[in-house]
Amino acid sequence: MPTDPVCGMFVSDDSQLYADLEDRRYYFCSKSCMEQFRSPEAELGRLKRKLIVGWIFSTAIISITYLSGHFNYKDYLLLILAVPVQFYSGLNFYAGAFESLKNRSSNMDLLIAIGTLTAFFFSLFVTVLPYAIKGASVYYDASSFIITLILTGTFIENISKNKANGSAIKLLEMMPDKVRVIENNNEIEKARNEVQIGETVLVKPGEIIPVDGVVGSGQSEIDQSLITGEQVPVFVSTESKVCSGSKNLNGALYIKVLQSSSDSMVNRIYDLIRSAISGRVKIQRVADAFAAVFVPVVLVIATISGIFWYFYLSSISNPLSLEIAVLAFVSVVVIACPCAIGLAGPITLLISSNISSRNGILIKNSGAIERLSKATIVLFDKTGTLTERDPEVLDIKAEEPYDPDKLISIAASIERYSTHPIGRAVFLQAMKKGISLVVAKDFREIPGFGVEGIIDGAKIELKRGLNPGSPSVTVYSNGENIGQIALSYNIRKSAKEAVSSLKNIGLKVGMLSGDSRQETERVGNLMEIETIHSELKPEEKSKVIMEYQEKGEYVVFAGDGINDSIALETADAGFAMSSGSDIAKDTGDILLLNDDLGNVPASIIISRNTVSKVKQNIGWAIGYNAILIPVAAGLLVPVFGLSVYSFLPILGALAMGLSSTSVVMNSLLLKKKIGKDMDKHLHMAGSNKK
Repeated sequence: MPTDPVCGMFVSDDSQLYADLEDRRYYFCSKSCMEQFRSPEAELGRLKRKLIVGWIFSTAIISITYLSGHFNYKDYLLLILAVPVQFYSGLNFYAGAFESLKNRSSNMDLLIAIGTLTAFFFSLFVTVLPYAIKGASVYYDASSFIITLILTGTFIENISKNKANGSAIKLLEMMPDKVRVIENNNEIEKARNEVQIGETVLVKPGEIIPVDGVVGSGQSEIDQSLITGEQVPVFVSTESKVCSGSKNLNGALYIKVLQSSSDSMVNRIYDLIRSAISGRVKIQRVADAFAAVFVPVVLVIATISGIFWYFYLSSISNPLSLEIAVLAFVSVVVIACPCAIGLAGPITLLISSNISSRNGILIKNSGAIERLSKATIVLFDKTGTLTERDPEVLDIKAEEPYDPDKLISIAASIERYSTHPIGRAVFLQAMKKGISLVVAKDFREIPGFGVEGIIDGAKIELKRGLNPGSPSVTVYSNGENIGQIALSYNIRKSAKEAVSSLKNIGLKVGMLSGDSRQETERVGNLMEIETIHSELKPEEKSKVIMEYQEKGEYVVFAGDGINDSIALETADAGFAMSSGSDIAKDTGDILLLNDDLGNVPASIIISRNTVSKVKQNIGWAIGYNAILIPVAAGLLVPVFGLSVYSFLPILGALAMGLSSTSVVMNSLLLKKKIGKDMDKHLHMAGSNKK
């Protein structure tokens, strides 16, 4: 049975709600999910408009309610201001509540819908018939502010989802729309998704390989960083297998198609990212779990309270039996509305995000903070994450009569025309040292060998050695070896300290890499990382992460490349490097703005303290409900009599204000606690985070 790619719900495959993309059909449980899938930006725009309306009118309602005195038609003015919030901004919650009832379950949407609609319609009744219920007040402020506050959290969550969806779509946008198919020695242009298995496709130098297949003829070097994350190109020739998404660097290739477009490597990566996003959506939120118990309890208490007071007061012939019963029911439901609970998280996250950003940590998905706080293992990508993304010149050995500067001048004069990462490294070394270049003619790049050209009449050849972890260039002049340039992928300066810090705060550390076992073990030994997984394709990285999760681990992954996008989305929390690919940056939950890996353990410390503070705040909010719900149900009637219902709305507003104030004051202590823990746990690793 297919699943809705937006919400993750199971959907019948005979549903009339579906969309076709890249010759694949996606089914949806509702029209809103289908519209969000088809046009996520438009859906986000609609949510943004609802949020703007909510804040404008809610702010006005709060101001009029608490900052102005009594005046004629005040309640009518509040009613007019509340209608747009209740029935435009709050519409999404009612749809969610309907789905909850249809599925015979309880969630936050149902709690919000019951509480706000009860408050609104009771207030409407009091506004139109002000003397029908003695001592009744309006609750427009509560109903409007609750909707607006929680809608804000929903908007932030949707921004994160849309960015992740956008990263998946970018993969498909990278691929060429048209493909050159060879038929009877003629080139015929076809749409990529129309190419059939067995056909032959021509890919010219500099183009993206659009299909999965095998080289029928030709030879070239291809950049497979999309698949493996490794920057060193791979030499391919006849019978070599190639994957879609790789870049053909320097030779024409005739590729026989082995997989259809929908089953190609790029499309599989796309599907896996979307699947990982959907998987996150299906994880039940803490608030929904709370609501599953809280909603029935509140409704039972409210109903019992109302029924009790109606029959009890009727039995003693009290003329206010119906009014008091209604007030008791409404008071319980309204006081139980999650205003304090809704405020408990956002105010803490706001302070936490401010602390993070000052340390170069951009939290894009606030939902990841809770998962990050539970982290038990951190897995790093190698190239571009633990090591620098591109190689650097490590050593220069020149043969007589040449010296190192002369050798670099000759090599860089040829390599300046190459797009190969080793060639770029040699050229950049000359620029960094201010070494002058000379005129080179007849440049030619030879796949699998290197480059050559003519300098001052001499034939210069640069042969590239692609040994894992230690690439090199041997320079020849008219066939004579005149020197060698050794290169290396340097370990990031912050990497070893980050690994030490993570171990210091009790986490396990591992490495996931598409590179060879020899190279990953070399880096692992330098970093003192014992858990190593090498030679992994993108989907295999994701599989390793899921295996850890099945064992009960909370997995954090840090990566930088397109090939890391599935792993970033599959992990419980993902860190992306700011120097990495746009797709990785869009997919990651947290962006390291300065590429400082020391911010990974710092983020975990921040998240642990943030979640702890949120739990404290929720404790205040639950305490507020625990005290006032019994009061609303009539606990104080034996002490103050039925007149308690004449000041209960004021008591509720005061208690709500005190609860909110306590949440804010408690959250302000977060900065000091985080600073103390950073000094304690990161100091041993040499970190200077504050």
